[in-house]
Amino acid sequence: MLLLSRCLRTPAKNLRRFVPQRPFHDQADHKNVRIVRILEKRIEERKRLFSELSEEMSSPDDISRLKQLKESEPLQVAWDDLVRTRQLLNETDSLLSDSDEAMRALAVEEHDSLGKSLAELVETTIPSLLIPPSTTSHLSAMLELKSGVGGSEASLFLSNLLRMYLRLSNVRRWKANVVSQNDSDGGGIKDAIVEVKGEGVFEALRWESGVHRVQRVPATEASGRVHTSTVAIIVLPLMEETDNHNEELFNMEDVKIEVMRSRGAGGQHVNKTESAVRLTHIPTGITVSMQDERSQHQNKRRAFTVLRSRLMDQKLTREIAERRATRQNLVRTADRSEKIRTYNYAQERVTDHRIGLTLKNLSSVLEGDGLQDFLDALQKDHDETVLEDMLSGD
Repeated sequence: MLLLSRCLRTPAKNLRRFVPQRPFHDQADHKNVRIVRILEKRIEERKRLFSELSEEMSSPDDISRLKQLKESEPLQVAWDDLVRTRQLLNETDSLLSDSDEAMRALAVEEHDSLGKSLAELVETTIPSLLIPPSTTSHLSAMLELKSGVGGSEASLFLSNLLRMYLRLSNVRRWKANVVSQNDSDGGGIKDAIVEVKGEGVFEALRWESGVHRVQRVPATEASGRVHTSTVAIIVLPLMEETDNHNEELFNMEDVKIEVMRSRGAGGQHVNKTESAVRLTHIPTGITVSMQDERSQHQNKRRAFTVLRSRLMDQKLTREIAERRATRQNLVRTADRSEKIRTYNYAQERVTDHRIGLTLKNLSSVLEGDGLQDFLDALQKDHDETVLEDMLSGD
């Protein structure tokens, strides 16, 4: 019962106590009122869940309600803070016209402090709590990098980006492993697949899907002309064999498995054994080939990991398109042909075209540290768009 007593502490009050007692003067006021309205609805929902609990609290429905009440506790805390702060602000209003100058000065200081606290609650704390939790926040990521236009220069740029992600992983204490790499004759990399494991990796790196463009003078360019090259990056949720989603992603009878001899360097071993594996998911036509490992078993395991990740990516993209409640840019980014970022060496700048953000820190970005600024800005923009979609449906 102690848990239940904590589940609901302050009943929802009349909304008029917490909104400006004047006509709306700007869009921000209107947005804040809508935010508080949504919070009030969530608190009313908590009251309903609380009232529907049975005395025994042993049924599956009761367990489900208790779980929902527990999960919504931060909203209740925010509501309580909102109620308390607004009440204190109202009490301070009467002291602003006090005849005692010292008392009036203290009241002004207190009023300003409470006003800032109220603004912080409505504009930052509550919106962050209202945004639905991501269903993929626990997933690691798989990055597929493919050189595009630009020939050898594109391959060299791909090696720069690969190093950038490996450096970022080191800074963030993620575990990165290059599982497949196809080198080019000019010293670059034609394509590569990287597994990056850690909590929240997919959430952080999903914004990197798309076409990355570089503008620079190649080392072999005698006339000093700037060349433009591209690299396409696909960020997939990393689906391991132990993940619970695997059963619903595919049926084994839908997967065609072929084995063959590995090609390329590797010595006599690869010439004598059929260690390379190719999987074809018949319903979607997705094909995965893997030959980098020494044994057929290892290559098959790697290939199934890639297949799971690609199928999970399709599933998530399909859900995004159906809901239309997440960031519109994620739907566009699912089309891998869209240019998302430009790296300009001559001007030492990097521009993300989705949010119009330009930073003159090219060296820092390529070292991995500066890339975090873009990832944070993209996540913030996504959260703001999700909130706007939520408010527009209110």
